[in-house]
Amino acid sequence: MRVMHGTRRRTLPMTLAAGVAALALAAAGCGDDDDNGGGGSAASGDGEAGKVAVLLPDSKSSVRWETVDRPFLKAAFDEAGVESEIQNAEGDKSAQQQQAEQAITNGAKVLLMVNLDSGSGAAIAANAKSQGVKVIDYDRLTLNGDSDYYVSFDNEEVGRLQGQGLVDCLEGAGGKPAVAVLNGSPTDNNATLFKAGYDSVINPKFEAGEWTEVADQSVPDWDNQKALTIFEQMLQKANNKVDGVLAANDGLGNAAISALKQRKLKQIPVTGQDATLQGIQNIVNGDQCMTVYKAIKKEADAAAALAVSLAKGDEPTGVTGSVNNEKKDVPAVLLKPVAVTKENIKEYLGEPDFPKQEEICAGKLASKCKAIGLT
Repeated sequence: MRVMHGTRRRTLPMTLAAGVAALALAAAGCGDDDDNGGGGSAASGDGEAGKVAVLLPDSKSSVRWETVDRPFLKAAFDEAGVESEIQNAEGDKSAQQQQAEQAITNGAKVLLMVNLDSGSGAAIAANAKSQGVKVIDYDRLTLNGDSDYYVSFDNEEVGRLQGQGLVDCLEGAGGKPAVAVLNGSPTDNNATLFKAGYDSVINPKFEAGEWTEVADQSVPDWDNQKALTIFEQMLQKANNKVDGVLAANDGLGNAAISALKQRKLKQIPVTGQDATLQGIQNIVNGDQCMTVYKAIKKEADAAAALAVSLAKGDEPTGVTGSVNNEKKDVPAVLLKPVAVTKENIKEYLGEPDFPKQEEICAGKLASKCKAIGLT
């Protein structure tokens, strides 16, 4: 089932609210964190700060949730002296609903939620609203829900960057490139927004007859193993004639790269998203032509600052616009993504949520890193 994307009323880059200081990276854990972070003693005015519960979706669709978002969010709440707990539903919608209910029972006044789909997310938001608990949609918008705020990136712009990246990578390829499209999960509204973005760039190529579309298929649950199977089927059907792949994130891109290598086919342009270590290494190695870097620390800081304001009963700051979730306009903080290729990787080295140079250039990639000026 396709998930319709909300209509953006206004999209502006976000200026991070003051109040969340420089954060120390906390060790990433699995399951849940329950941290007193000052035991809720941080007060605003005459009131005591409430507790914040973070609901993460899984550790399968992207490595970011456990390795990046969790530690940055935990550090932000600890720094602010606000009690927090961080749970991961590991892809189970019922588990996420139970985690939300238990968090409210445990005294949470704010839920920071990455929904597994809009239906279950809307149910969580409705239950929270009935008990006076605020809900922030984190990274993924909950369609037709009652969430109070939304913090994410401009996800259609993510898709546009991917589409333009593939156009740039195929420039000069000659002939009529055959292109395969691997979309994200059909139950993730972000995947719908990414697709709207890159379709606006690549569909005109198909319609003009400049490119040939091999296939266009969504990958359930962003599952990389399923993506591998799907792309192998695409190659089989096309008799291995694929000249480029629009892959919606680095994991799906790596699945396509793995299939190409298994068949001993030449390197072709493959897109990605998230600027994962694997994705950046694939770019250095020439297997992937680009990724999209979303500064997750800025996203986590913005969400934490908003949650802290709500938990303390302060006026929320940092909101820059609104996004319609097909039920109402949701006040939003939208950040700007950037495209990363081998030409500009160096610009982002040293960012706290970007892969480290020594990790990127380990082992066999050392010489290739040197060739493109990373070492």
